[in-house]
Amino acid sequence: MKRFIAVALAGAVLASGCSTSRKLPARDEVLTVMRKTNQYFMDKWPDAGKSIVTNKERPSHIWTRAVYYEGLMALYAIDKQTAYYDYAVQWGQKHDWDMPGGIATRNADNHCCGQTYLDLYAIDKNEAYIKNIKASMDAMVKSDKNDDWWWIDALQMAMPVFTKLGVVYNDTSYFHKMYEMYAFTKHQHGGKGLYNAADHLWWRDKDFVPPYKEPNGEDCYWSRGNGWVVAALARTLEQLPKSDSHYGEYLEDFKDMCAALLPIQRADGYWNASLHDANNYGGKETSGTALFVYGMAWGINKGILDKKIYLPVVLKAWNVMVKESVHADGKLGYVQSTGKEPKDGQPVGYDKIPDFEDFGLGCFLLAGSEVWKLR
Repeated sequence: MKRFIAVALAGAVLASGCSTSRKLPARDEVLTVMRKTNQYFMDKWPDAGKSIVTNKERPSHIWTRAVYYEGLMALYAIDKQTAYYDYAVQWGQKHDWDMPGGIATRNADNHCCGQTYLDLYAIDKNEAYIKNIKASMDAMVKSDKNDDWWWIDALQMAMPVFTKLGVVYNDTSYFHKMYEMYAFTKHQHGGKGLYNAADHLWWRDKDFVPPYKEPNGEDCYWSRGNGWVVAALARTLEQLPKSDSHYGEYLEDFKDMCAALLPIQRADGYWNASLHDANNYGGKETSGTALFVYGMAWGINKGILDKKIYLPVVLKAWNVMVKESVHADGKLGYVQSTGKEPKDGQPVGYDKIPDFEDFGLGCFLLAGSEVWKLR
């Protein structure tokens, strides 16, 4: 493992020499590419309630679309266009401000839409927006069950919902329940938890806990899966009161993860789908890279991460995504389809359209919203 990090660090140092890749883009440049990619999607999906049809028909408030709306609300926060707000409200209205599976659901993917409902509530103070998501999370708070988050993607889907509800209602029971579930995933699920404290990265679920190995003998750390955790921690820390007894642990995990990602950035600025095995479906991948950019840029903006260390990494990744992932019409390339490991949705390429075009865009917009704030 030490040899792996040493080699990766050497590559990162050599790769950092290109000054153009580290140029801070003007804010209007960032907004232009965010607007373009977002408009591509809004034009393609004018009806926010239209079902998504891939291998089967799904409602359009599933997690993939919910992640897009996270990104849209981040764009709206820095670019207050009425069309963005209206599109988000239309989405909530078309689904009666409910979740897939209804109030009874305990699935974090189904709760993800609640993030946007809560963001819109913060604007309009309309209780109807959050009545159902509150009822669903309240049922979880009252339950003794803590093992629902058995895959690390779940942390991003649901932790910010608990945090936002706790802030809205000034009720720390949401924070307590969130930590109990986070701690189970981190320390217990699959035997000893899904977080490897030695590498400061996460196995996607119990199927990838050792003895499972990548072809090169390293542990399997899926890029987008770890990206979800970075985003979960950033979005949780954004609103969680610093007085919360577990704020420090979340912060430590966030900083440790970001540090672990530094030496394994690709020479071109992306991260590989398999973080510790560049030869196992190695190649450019936008969604995981965008999530790492989002988290690191957020950390810089909050004074949590050292700007001198992280800014070149963030800019290298953002600039290469803008240059190589964004099509002329706003479509995003190099987005790995839905799945749970490096081999899923392969091959990933510039022209390949993933099974869902929404979540990758959401990750990209989240990243752009924090890059826009960098100065």
